Amino acid sequence: MKKFKHSEITPEKIYHTRRSFIKSMGYGLSALSLSSVPIINAKASNLNEPTSYQDITTYNNYYEFGTGKSDPHRRAKNFTTRPWSVKIEGEVEKSLELPIEEVLAIKSEERILKLRCVEGWSMVIPWLGFSLSELLNKVEIKPSAKFVEFETVYNPEEMVGQRYPVLNWPYIEGLRLDEAMHPLTTVVTGLYGKTLPNQNGAPLRIFIPWKYGFKSAKAIVKIKLTKNMPNTAWKNASPREYGFYSNVNPEVDHPRWSQATERVIGESILAPRIKTLMFNGYGDEVAHLYSGMDLKKNY
Repeated sequence: MKKFKHSEITPEKIYHTRRSFIKSMGYGLSALSLSSVPIINAKASNLNEPTSYQDITTYNNYYEFGTGKSDPHRRAKNFTTRPWSVKIEGEVEKSLELPIEEVLAIKSEERILKLRCVEGWSMVIPWLGFSLSELLNKVEIKPSAKFVEFETVYNPEEMVGQRYPVLNWPYIEGLRLDEAMHPLTTVVTGLYGKTLPNQNGAPLRIFIPWKYGFKSAKAIVKIKLTKNMPNTAWKNASPREYGFYSNVNPEVDHPRWSQATERVIGESILAPRIKTLMFNGYGDEVAHLYSGMDLKKNY
């Protein structure tokens, strides 16, 4: 994957004022100092300026805390993320359970990537994280493994949305193994040089920039290698609307709205929508994964 300089992927004004910007946001230059974090990015051709920290952390879909966009910010403040561990099991020679401290010790890098929600809006987020393959390579994967399943924690006492049958809990998502091993598939540990906020999926989540946002499971406690395609949450809830692959595709509309354009979060409500690009603009990186597939059928 091509690596870029800060100035190639971050608007010049922001690039030259990174430290003062981070300080002004009250983050300080802690152990996650941007000056010591490598930068990596697959440059989407419609990458805009990074969305503000305020918007990223207050406008979220995280149904475990409620169905409103502000619910996660309001309700996740006291969510317990320690102690925490992540199990890797299934079609592996030996299962592994890693304490969160060991996971977070894997070297992170800043990844400025675009998020496209299935609802028709987008953000550009400066994540901190590393390729999921680094985590999966800690186990010996059996040849029988074809898919990777992600499971979010089940904690209805603190995740009040889990008290209601909006979805089948716990939240399950999944990828094909080759998708999971792609270097752009990211284990997220932070954003804007700061520890990942609870409302954005702390203590760790995944992010797959060429897929709709709901594919990126949050607050993960289990990663399971499987022979068969996982029965994922939204596909299970409404298979006509949400497919397993859920690649960003402007040519395949949601049954209830168009996917041809998107609203950029942070812009004026009067601002024109922008065109949505195939694979969210990351086609040069990932299109080969779907060579020969009917992407309208395999939505």
